[in-house]
Amino acid sequence: MATSIKYLLAGLVRLWLVYSDYWQIIANRVEIATPLNSWKRLIEGVYLYDHNIDPYEGDAFHESPILLVCFHFLLKRVPFLLPLLFTILDLVTAYLLYKTSKVFINIFKTSQEENLKDVAEESKTLLLKDSQLSETSEYVLTVYLFNPYSVLNCAGMTTTVVQNFLVAVALWGATSGRRVVACVFIALATHQALYPILLTVPISILLADMNKGCNKCSYIRTMLYFVLSWGFWIFISAYIMNGSYNYVYNTYGFILSVPELKPNIGVFWYFFTEMFEHFRLLFVCAFQINALALYVVPLTLRFRKEPVLLATVLIVLSTIFRSYPCAGDVGFYMALIPMWKHLFSFMQQKFTVACAFIITSALGPTVWHLWIYSGSANANFFFGVTLSFATAQIFLITDLLFAYIKREFTLKHGYSREIDGKPAKLVLR
Repeated sequence: MATSIKYLLAGLVRLWLVYSDYWQIIANRVEIATPLNSWKRLIEGVYLYDHNIDPYEGDAFHESPILLVCFHFLLKRVPFLLPLLFTILDLVTAYLLYKTSKVFINIFKTSQEENLKDVAEESKTLLLKDSQLSETSEYVLTVYLFNPYSVLNCAGMTTTVVQNFLVAVALWGATSGRRVVACVFIALATHQALYPILLTVPISILLADMNKGCNKCSYIRTMLYFVLSWGFWIFISAYIMNGSYNYVYNTYGFILSVPELKPNIGVFWYFFTEMFEHFRLLFVCAFQINALALYVVPLTLRFRKEPVLLATVLIVLSTIFRSYPCAGDVGFYMALIPMWKHLFSFMQQKFTVACAFIITSALGPTVWHLWIYSGSANANFFFGVTLSFATAQIFLITDLLFAYIKREFTLKHGYSREIDGKPAKLVLR
């Protein structure tokens, strides 16, 4: 009953914001809407498509043709149901994350039992009980349903709601051992936003773990299914556009080349505003390599036994370093963090990170108003806030990874240490 009330309350809050006088403000906020996901641009693309004008000829529309056709149908047939549709998609996303965390709990319990013999006697108090583990799913659900980032993202009716849903389905499919579901939906999410391609690595590991057998064969099948699915979505998109692949430049090309430097919560826009044009290609490549490739191999080598943690980390990193991030991306990964609640006592920067999130979230709209409307600030002020926000996210994910390593070490070697021949003991916060 309590869970049903959560869904009902979260849905009512989202619908109230959509139908309130604040909707226009929310939908146009730079923290929420970007050139890739904004409702205004989606409407414009649908209008052009409806009048037999290629929406990809200009620089206004950057969503995939599949999403274009879907929303063209919905806007023509049932436009009044769109707020409800966005709300339902967001609630289903929350439910899928809840189910994913349930499966993760079972995986974690099995792993804990299998490694019990390697745990030091004095560290057995760190082992989690069933009652502690059962709370995790409720925390995941609550954080997604009532996180301001998720709520405002849904209320702004951004297409990030769709992307979050696709990624949630893929994660649920992977943890449930459903290879086709995971591959088809992560391919569709990649087709929409490109950066979810990073999740093919943890999904491959998860599916190999869930479907016992030859790991190499499992990896090959997963990647083959993914490539075929992605190719299918690309072909369908070209078919929608009368056999033309010109849309690729205004979707993938737009994401990779970052031609529009409208301010957002990321780090690309300010850097490339100040960049000399003849250095631009070099730094675009450097930034995109950082976002898409740099961390995958080392993190996979270190956390290959924890694919869910690996997926969480890669989602956070892609959110921080993608070219057009938004609040909805942040809200999605924040719902995954409670799955690692047992690591919080090993984290050193919890208070600092929490304060940084709260302060930058409040300062962002304030500084934007001072810059754009009052004229008493400039772009440096707003970039300072977005840079602090990105730093807080980096602190969060590095602290979480260090906490995992510290807990792993403590379970194996115990609390007690000797420093310069004197006994020392680990103090949990």
